[in-house]
Amino acid sequence: MSLKVHARRRPCIIKTTLYKLFEPLLERISRRLANKLILLFTIIIILVVTSLTFISYGMLRKESVNNSISSTSNNLLLVGRNLESYLDGIGQLSLPQISYDEFNYALLHESEDYASKMYVEDYLKNLYFSRNDLEAIYLYVIKEHKYYYVTKENYNITVREAEHPSIENLSWYKRALASPFNRSYQSFVKDRSELEKSADYPVNSDKSFMGYHRLLRSIVSREPQAVLSLYFNSSVTDEIMKDIPFSTGEHLMYVSPDNEPFVVDNPEFYRNSEAAGLLKLLTPALGGRVTWSYNKEKYLVIYDISKKEGWKLIKPIPYKQIYEAATTTRLLSYSIGLLFLIVSVILVSFTSNKITSPLKHLSLQMKRFSTGSFDAEAVVEGNDEIAYLSRHFNKMVERTNELINERYKMKIVEKNAVLKALEAEINPHFLYNALQAISTKALKNNNDDIVEMVDNLALTLRYCISGKDVVQASEELKHIERYLALQKARFGSRMQVAYDWNDSLRALRIPKLSIQTLVENCIKHALEKVSSTVTIRIEAHITPTHSVISVLDDGPGIRPERLEEVLSSLQIQWEDRGGEPEEKDESIGLKNLNTRLKLLYGEEAGLTIASDEQGTRMDMRLPRGGLGQHVQGTDY
Repeated sequence: MSLKVHARRRPCIIKTTLYKLFEPLLERISRRLANKLILLFTIIIILVVTSLTFISYGMLRKESVNNSISSTSNNLLLVGRNLESYLDGIGQLSLPQISYDEFNYALLHESEDYASKMYVEDYLKNLYFSRNDLEAIYLYVIKEHKYYYVTKENYNITVREAEHPSIENLSWYKRALASPFNRSYQSFVKDRSELEKSADYPVNSDKSFMGYHRLLRSIVSREPQAVLSLYFNSSVTDEIMKDIPFSTGEHLMYVSPDNEPFVVDNPEFYRNSEAAGLLKLLTPALGGRVTWSYNKEKYLVIYDISKKEGWKLIKPIPYKQIYEAATTTRLLSYSIGLLFLIVSVILVSFTSNKITSPLKHLSLQMKRFSTGSFDAEAVVEGNDEIAYLSRHFNKMVERTNELINERYKMKIVEKNAVLKALEAEINPHFLYNALQAISTKALKNNNDDIVEMVDNLALTLRYCISGKDVVQASEELKHIERYLALQKARFGSRMQVAYDWNDSLRALRIPKLSIQTLVENCIKHALEKVSSTVTIRIEAHITPTHSVISVLDDGPGIRPERLEEVLSSLQIQWEDRGGEPEEKDESIGLKNLNTRLKLLYGEEAGLTIASDEQGTRMDMRLPRGGLGQHVQGTDY
């Protein structure tokens, strides 16, 4: 139990400590009106600048993303079309340009007919001279297991012939064989050392970026006769790709429909993105853009997929690069806002001091006047409200001096004597302050139970001596909680309390201490009469005509003859009693409450009591619509 009390009191101790730390600063700020004005305008400026900065930052970020998507998408679309045209040109180049029949005949007879062999060699030479980006040409004759290749020797183009084992196991040949277009593309990006170890052609992979393989079939049997392999350098693709703007942190990839890379700026980034599944995400359904995160970096991936074959041109852009302009603008806005804040505080300080200086002088004169210096006089400057107050203050001082001199000197002496006599009396305020001192002492000695009881008693006393006669139900409920906490210390677990209060009735205006009167009756006629556990229920609900506040207990109930006496006494009007009720009457509290309800709310209000062996129920019925017409104008 002690640990729970300490845990409950700890937040209060922390709040008290923080308040003591910041109390001098808060007191200094609240001491002067100028400080309050400076603080108010500073908060307003900070809120405005911060809000505008965040709004503009969000708009700039969104605009930056939209601009990046728009410009990059258009750029990739244009470059993608150029690359598609380039690939179409390669496809046209790989087909025999003069007569496919003649070329097919030459392939069939090149080993036995010299003219056919020369025809093939001339065709390869002309093909080599037709393009500047051709790095090498190979023509593999399948049935002979040999190939022709074009070489450049001493600035002369020579066609050589060499033996070569079967190419059936080469991956690019398998793809060409399976392709409906009888072609395949070979990339040199992934692993160039692997190419050198394979049984492929002796191609310089450092100078070549793509191999294009065309499978030539027999017209009659459709059986493969030869494979024309064209190896291209990157001169043309570099010229096309340079139209894509490229910044630090960005990446660029050009991959085939089966996600084979042909142009990548960073092979490691490509391998990582492929392993992370990025390439599988890029589908026409996503509209050419997707957000992708890798290695704590967030990318906007913009891509273009060619409609003809499905080649992908991909450009991942880091979001931090897109937001760079917005971030710079935000920092600039904060800097301007800080400068504006400093200038504004200086101007507000100057203006506030100028405005509050007359008020300060007036307050000093009022302070002198309050201490008994009746010669105080405020300086009047201008015709504004402060000047108006100063003039009337001077008139008040003048009139007060007249009254003091003429009529009230003796009365002041008499008043001082009365005040000194009253200083010796213990009034409720002194008792409240004494209880607070006892609470503080108990808190220092870790007597939390005493602290809680003294605090509840002090707050109960403060509530009872407040000048209000009518309060909101929520205030009365807080008072009841403190009151029952004190009673809990008396009865312990024998007293159980339950609440069932309609939230819409928390603002209901009721007589002060009205619910306490009903609860006291339950304690007197239930808890004090038995030694068993008694439950007190406090309820509030709404009927079509009344708001009903009920207090119930499950005690032994009130004797029938006594209940009849109480109910009969409630029918007697307050004015018919001829003055104050007799103090010996045990039901004086209920009678007074019933009379107050009648006076405040009219004849439709009042108490109803029902009791039997199962317990007692007391209802305080208030007509819907609030206070009665005859007292609504009264200030409570």
